[in-house]
Amino acid sequence: MAVSRFVAGRWAPGRGQRGALGLLLLLLLLGALPGRAAEYLPLPPAAPTGLTADWLIHDVGRNRLILYLPGYHAPAHAYYQYVRLRRGQPFPVAFAAQRGLSLFVDNQLIFTADQIGPYTFDLAQRLPAGLAPGTHLLGVWQPGGSPALASFTAAAAAPPDAPPDTTAKIAQIRAPDPLGQNVLLSFLLVLGLLYGGVRATYQPGLARVFRFDELFGNTPEQGTFLARPAFSLLNMLLVLLFGLSFALLLIALHTGLENLPLVRQFVAVPERAIVARVLLYAALIAGFVLGKYLYVSLLAYTFDLRELVAVQYREFLRTTLLAGLFLPFVLLLYLGLNSSYPAAVAGTAAAVIALVLVGTVLRVLHTVHQRASLLNLHLFAYLCATEILPLLILLRLLVFTT
Repeated sequence: MAVSRFVAGRWAPGRGQRGALGLLLLLLLLGALPGRAAEYLPLPPAAPTGLTADWLIHDVGRNRLILYLPGYHAPAHAYYQYVRLRRGQPFPVAFAAQRGLSLFVDNQLIFTADQIGPYTFDLAQRLPAGLAPGTHLLGVWQPGGSPALASFTAAAAAPPDAPPDTTAKIAQIRAPDPLGQNVLLSFLLVLGLLYGGVRATYQPGLARVFRFDELFGNTPEQGTFLARPAFSLLNMLLVLLFGLSFALLLIALHTGLENLPLVRQFVAVPERAIVARVLLYAALIAGFVLGKYLYVSLLAYTFDLRELVAVQYREFLRTTLLAGLFLPFVLLLYLGLNSSYPAAVAGTAAAVIALVLVGTVLRVLHTVHQRASLLNLHLFAYLCATEILPLLILLRLLVFTT
């Protein structure tokens, strides 16, 4: 068989040579093209089937979600992460919530906390009716503060063959331990040692400060403490210890004072820096107790009631220091029973805080009323400005967080 032949004086390739020549031209043509076909395009990572410790925040300037880095980014009201949700496939979550904390799936509201406490439920069962299973954006939003991200964990799922009553019990499993429980217990131990040191050093003075008969009785020496100087060294030490004990209780209840706009302007404390948060809270509380003297003095000068400043502030200080003795026991009770009765102990701790605030104001009003009648409208307006208004603000910040 002829492989090639001459046609009209020219060489013409045979059939086999034409095929080889065409393959060679094709290879040369592919070699001349850019190397775009060889570029590697990685696939996007698959959405996790459970919660992770990494959260996203909204970058307003570039209008996109970026990874939230504690200590680098300022705390935000809303956090996000991608999750894979399927109907019939359990996605149990457990978290601690303040009032008003809301969960969203693809910007559709699925849950709002109506009270402070731990919550546990199956996220897959709360999918909106028109939402298809698959990868979705989970959003957590806390009005007036930041959610406790460290408390979001994967809860134990109910077995598929569990009866309905067993599933209902599993939906109310124990809440996660308080944030940094070991740190709080260490601070509680240090607080007890400090109280013991103060008692050993200032035993006579401490006995005069904490006289229950003088506080609640009608003894002739009832005004003894009110006649002593308010800013003694012993009182300053007790104010610091009160601030520390109150701070520990607020940290255990996940109270976000560090997210207040006024506080955030001067100091930025990451959510997981528990030691820094304890010291910040203690400084804020001690500063409030000591700074109230200036506040009362200013308003007393405005209302021309300067003769009431000493009695009013000393009664406030005495009642506050007395309440500080019971706060460590409340914290110990909370840390010991939180895993078994989370809702009950959280409500009890919040009630104790409210009782301390309200009881202090009532005691001050009672003492002032013994020296001047509260039926005087001028005096009543002064006490509303110095006692009632700060009480409402503190209750709003520390107890009623919505």
